[in-house]
Amino acid sequence: MTLNEMRSLLESRGIQLTKSLGQNFLHDGNQLRRIVTAADLQPTDRVLEVGPGLGPLTGLLLARAASVLAIEKDARLVAVLRERFAGALSGAGPGSLELLEADALRWVEENRRDWSDWKLVANLPYSVASPLMVELAEAPIPPQRMVVTLQAEVVQRIAAPTDGDDYGILTLLLGLRYQVREWFRIRRGCFHPIPDVDSACISLVRRPVPLLDEEGSKVFTRLVKRAFSERRKMMLKLLKTLWPPELLQDAFQRVGILPSERAEKVSLEGFVALARCLGASSKAVGPHY
Repeated sequence: MTLNEMRSLLESRGIQLTKSLGQNFLHDGNQLRRIVTAADLQPTDRVLEVGPGLGPLTGLLLARAASVLAIEKDARLVAVLRERFAGALSGAGPGSLELLEADALRWVEENRRDWSDWKLVANLPYSVASPLMVELAEAPIPPQRMVVTLQAEVVQRIAAPTDGDDYGILTLLLGLRYQVREWFRIRRGCFHPIPDVDSACISLVRRPVPLLDEEGSKVFTRLVKRAFSERRKMMLKLLKTLWPPELLQDAFQRVGILPSERAEKVSLEGFVALARCLGASSKAVGPHY
């Protein structure tokens, strides 16, 4: 779908795009094909697409994958998609389409499932991108790959190195289950309307072996969120609201983290090791953070 086709379709339907829904549609064919290539789609793949808009990416996904589950919040766009992809909705053609009119974040929260043989491929609405990705990453078995277009600053946070300015909660919560495969920038002029922020696409691949089991992952999440709750404070002091001081001091010593260390200095591997130590004890106190 070219920019002119996109404009014509919106005008013919009298659709005014809504900024609050993050409706900036990617129309550049080269970038759309680059996203599909990054997804490494196979004929047997099932794809979750969030925020399909007018469907420029949807069509490419249907041509490559076995099926696509597309979740769109805007009823006006759902009507357009139903017309454009009537054949796929009926099960005809190379791929089948299931189209839902729903709030994607709420739907994913309420419909927990085994995502193990799914791939998330989407130009995500920026307002829900981070919580949606974390929600999927924390599923018992998360999608095997996430290839998503986001604000460039969010991509930088996901891919940030330890002790970098962007390193933090999002880096770690996604890093626990995923490794960054690649990422690339997409210029503003590739979208309609042109957004106020820079964008980028990132490809995340699920780790073949989980770093922690389900219970350990819960400890990890509590640990990371509390450790970064006040970024400039010593991590040990912050964690004392959740674990006894003697338990923390012993765990820090065994893992090799200095008592004076701040969270931004601790690597993913350090947090994983610390979560293992703390999770091995039943002495955790206080409410879940």
